[in-house]
Amino acid sequence: QVQLVESGGGLVQAGGSLRLSCSASGRTFSSYVMGWFRQAPGKEREFVASISGSSGYRNYANSVKGRFTISRDNAKNTVYLQMNSLKPEDTAVYYCAARLPSGSYNSWGQGTQVTVSS
Repeated sequence: QVQLVESGGGLVQAGGSLRLSCSASGRTFSSYVMGWFRQAPGKEREFVASISGSSGYRNYANSVKGRFTISRDNAKNTVYLQMNSLKPEDTAVYYCAARLPSGSYNSWGQGTQVTVSS
C-alpha cells in the first residue's frame, strides 16, 4: 500500500477551474493505477477518473469527460486532476486512490472538499 495526501480543493464559481493534487509515498508509485473518486452529500462514492502507471492510459466517468483531465508525474510521485468548466453538481469530497494493475483500490487519501457555487 501507499500513503496518499490530497490537496487543492476549495470553493469556485460555476464555470471555473481547480486542480487537485495527490502526493504518494513509496518508491513504487509508477507501478500503481491511480484513481480519483468523489462523494457528494447523501450519495455513494463514485468513480471520476483513473490513469495507469506505465502506459498512461486514462479512463473517465461520462459525467466529467471533456471537462476533467487526469495526469501523473512519476518522478514526483504525484497524480493530478485538472477540473475545468465546473458545475454545481461537481460539488463533493474528492478522494485519491491507488491499486496495483491486477487488484482493487486499497489505498485511499483523506479527501479534499470541492464546492462549486451557482
